Amino acid sequence: MTERRTYSYLGPAGTFTEAALDQVAEAWGQERRPVLNVGEALADVLEGRSHAAMIAIENSIEGGVSTTQDALATLPGLRIIGEYLVKVNFVLVAAPGTKLEDVTSIAAHPVAYAQCHGWLGEHLPRHSHVPAASNVASAIGVLDGTLPAQAAIAPPGIVQHYDVDVLASEIGDNTSAVTRFVLVTRTSAPAEPTGADKTSLIVELPNDRPGALLEMLEQFSTRGINLSLIESRPIGDELGRYRFVLDADGHVQDERMADALLGIRRFSPRVVFLGSYPRADRQIVHYPDRYADDVFVEARDWLRDLLSGAPEE
Repeated sequence: MTERRTYSYLGPAGTFTEAALDQVAEAWGQERRPVLNVGEALADVLEGRSHAAMIAIENSIEGGVSTTQDALATLPGLRIIGEYLVKVNFVLVAAPGTKLEDVTSIAAHPVAYAQCHGWLGEHLPRHSHVPAASNVASAIGVLDGTLPAQAAIAPPGIVQHYDVDVLASEIGDNTSAVTRFVLVTRTSAPAEPTGADKTSLIVELPNDRPGALLEMLEQFSTRGINLSLIESRPIGDELGRYRFVLDADGHVQDERMADALLGIRRFSPRVVFLGSYPRADRQIVHYPDRYADDVFVEARDWLRDLLSGAPEE
């Protein structure tokens, strides 16, 4: 018999995080464990309650999810094995019978709230914001009275799970908004390259000096590696100390990527390898011929022959 697996996600049912988990074929028909936050989801993985956790890591409007980035930087033993994209838009919902003119307070997850500023400013300019733990928890809090609000910002799928009235649809300020999620497990060997891969790292600079960031970036640029994400996060021990969250196009088994990681490891006092995994868009990574794997292999063979005293051909 196949062992049943458990997947943790930011709950309750109906969140965008669960929509990302719906894209994971291996999770279909398996156990799902709703949790309250990213820390709980990752603790489930590290302590063996779940095989994997789906967590949000980046939004096309708000940028990186700082709680996720900081957790991945400080919790050892985790590995990203896949990424998934979810188109994001919102509805304003309330208990049955509520009218838009009745609304003075709105419950919403802070990220969702930030993405609806334009609509709210136009239609409910005098409202107050009540923070909620998730996009579905906002609606539940309104329905059961645990949140002091008359309406909630929620995913459109909320109507499939709860008895709510939709006061307004498509209230997000950007209809092209997308959230990127990653599936995280305990540390394991990276899957084989697909040709459409991404490598995620967290890198600390050795010290605060002119050119330190440029030196880090040159480890990638001189090997023809494109960085699709560069974000800084404070390390927290003193002002002016930062770590950098990086997404690089390619796989750790690519010769150019492996060479870049060796350069980064020599340069940085701390490197966290988060994983090499298939890109969500499945776009093949292209690079100039001079950065092909066989070019790196030939250069190493050439150097080995020099050191061994082999005759030149």
